[in-house]
Amino acid sequence: MANRITLFTVPNIITCFNLLCGCAGIVFAFEGATQAAMVCMVLAALFDFLDGFAARLLKAYSPIGKQLDSLADMVSFGVLPAVMMCNAMQKALVAADVACTLLIFSPFLLTVFSALRLAKFNIDERQATSFYGLPTPANALFFASTAIACIDHPLGVWALLALIALFSFLLVCEIPMFSLKIKGYLSAKYTLQLTLLLLSVVIVLLCLLYSISVFAAFAPIILLYILLNVAAWIRKLIAR
Repeated sequence: MANRITLFTVPNIITCFNLLCGCAGIVFAFEGATQAAMVCMVLAALFDFLDGFAARLLKAYSPIGKQLDSLADMVSFGVLPAVMMCNAMQKALVAADVACTLLIFSPFLLTVFSALRLAKFNIDERQATSFYGLPTPANALFFASTAIACIDHPLGVWALLALIALFSFLLVCEIPMFSLKIKGYLSAKYTLQLTLLLLSVVIVLLCLLYSISVFAAFAPIILLYILLNVAAWIRKLIAR
């Protein structure tokens, strides 16, 4: 008799909350409620962190949990940010009086490359403790934050297209990127993580000081994360 597959473990239930938040966020995004969609994404990211934490704490790892996590991430961090950016792209096209309405769907390139990144992650044994390419939650939070910023300060069509192209590349590139998971005691090997944490606090405080939405802080924080990783990667290449 085949082994019974257990579906409703604690980590899997938490992952399902990630998925539900992503679905709710898509509904809000279609209605133009960008702030509410962002809240759903942040909650999804929180659940995405907690399911892994619960799996490690309870030692409840399973192949189905790994697949379920990627399926939930595909919705919350692949589809949701693209829908949010469609709204921003539509406003940019109207402002620029561009007749090519097909460009409204260009943000869904992020969905395609998120799917490629998640599929690659599931079979890439190198990414057990760190990443190769930009993690999908980071990519999603960047574009959700950008979509919120575009409400008051719309970006141009070409600027949005350039960001979509750049981040699509970053999702599947071979640039090593550190994980925020810290195991054991803090040491020199976590210098980049601590640097990102401290500078992130500064960015959030500046947003509060100048009465800017805290959600807007995600875009510069993710850019900082990318720059720290690219700088470390280049330094290693030079040192070879």
